[in-house]
Amino acid sequence: MIKTIRNAWKVPELRGKLLFTVFALLIFRLGSAIPVPFINTDTLSSYIGQQSASIFSLLNVMSGDAFAQATVFALSIQPYINSSIIIQLLTIAIPALERMSKEGGEEGKKKIAAITRYATVAIALIQAFGYYTLINYYGLVAKGIWPAIVIITAFVAGSAFLMWLGEQITEFGIGNGISIILFAGIVARGPSMVSSIINGVRLWLAGAVYSETNQVSVLHPAFILLIVAGMLLLVAFIVFMDGAERRIPVQYAKRVVGRKMYGGQSSHLPVKLAMSGVLPIIFAQSIASIPATIGMFVPSASKPGTFWHGFLSVFDSRGVFYSIVYFLLIVAFSYFYNTIQFNPIEVANNLKKNGGFVPGFRPGKPTSDFISKVVSRLTLFGALYLAVVALLPTIVGNIMLLAGSSAGKSLSIGGTSIIIVVGVALETVKALEAQLMMRHYKGFLE
Repeated sequence: MIKTIRNAWKVPELRGKLLFTVFALLIFRLGSAIPVPFINTDTLSSYIGQQSASIFSLLNVMSGDAFAQATVFALSIQPYINSSIIIQLLTIAIPALERMSKEGGEEGKKKIAAITRYATVAIALIQAFGYYTLINYYGLVAKGIWPAIVIITAFVAGSAFLMWLGEQITEFGIGNGISIILFAGIVARGPSMVSSIINGVRLWLAGAVYSETNQVSVLHPAFILLIVAGMLLLVAFIVFMDGAERRIPVQYAKRVVGRKMYGGQSSHLPVKLAMSGVLPIIFAQSIASIPATIGMFVPSASKPGTFWHGFLSVFDSRGVFYSIVYFLLIVAFSYFYNTIQFNPIEVANNLKKNGGFVPGFRPGKPTSDFISKVVSRLTLFGALYLAVVALLPTIVGNIMLLAGSSAGKSLSIGGTSIIIVVGVALETVKALEAQLMMRHYKGFLE
């Protein structure tokens, strides 16, 4: 990765793209530190900090602590992700949108993008109003219509600006802008996590006992080494699985053009195991945040014994029901995105036009059926890999809680973060390598 970045830095055009991406991320972090007026951020941060392993805590992790601090970018990029899911599902369900997407060409794509932006603003407005309702219930905001308008407008404007910033990174920077913003938000919590670990070890050395008031777990040094080793193994496994692929053999028929003979060589068609990358996890996590949005409109859900408190407790990130729903969502989105990205019929037709065929299968429909079967099986294994890796930290965290360690409460959230961070980093490096290949960078090709 470091070598790739160093090689890209030597190319003036790629250097400009890298600098633009870094500058955009600096703007994102700056906005994440600007609090919205009329809000008691200290009390709010303490309240969110006590919601360990809850949906609110997960939203806070994905926003880089902006959610708990009620900053301009508190809603982060979640409204845009939600609107993208809705519009893509509607594109399949509504024939007019499907025709616009497939037959409209570049103009059709622009219209779909415009609809997605409008949907983003609408969803951001709903979430901002819900967030305001939550903090207003606890008396953390100034009373009056004007503070409400300012707070809701600031949240919506921040989410819309992040959507625009992500599109600018995609167009003028490196990689997918939305994923990179999500990546930056998670990585920004690194220093606070390290500080929490150090404080936990200090408490253990001092013989302290964990309490909910200090919000710091007592951590044994051996436990820290075990967690670090587990994370390194998890990262290595993710990198290995990301590069795994099935190579379908392809043979090209010989043909004579003039006095020269073309074709006759053997090649292969690579099909990745995790074709959709980290997107299924990002989208599944986004759908899983819907109950939290509902809970914002019913702040009394935080009171034990109420119906809405029981409703939100079902979606506890350590709960069995949440784990099952999360697992199924990852599998469903894996199939959904692979269906959009890979068309076996189109691949089979392209092979047929170029005189290629898969040994043992006739060109045309038999070839497309075979490729479709291979892709379906790989998608199943890829989806199971993502789901199992995403839920493994949750399982380990529950085992730790049963063993009496309070540090297991936030482990499930940390596991999801690792998968997203590693996945986005790999995708960004691949995008950078593709840019280098396009420019025929000699040092890279050697």
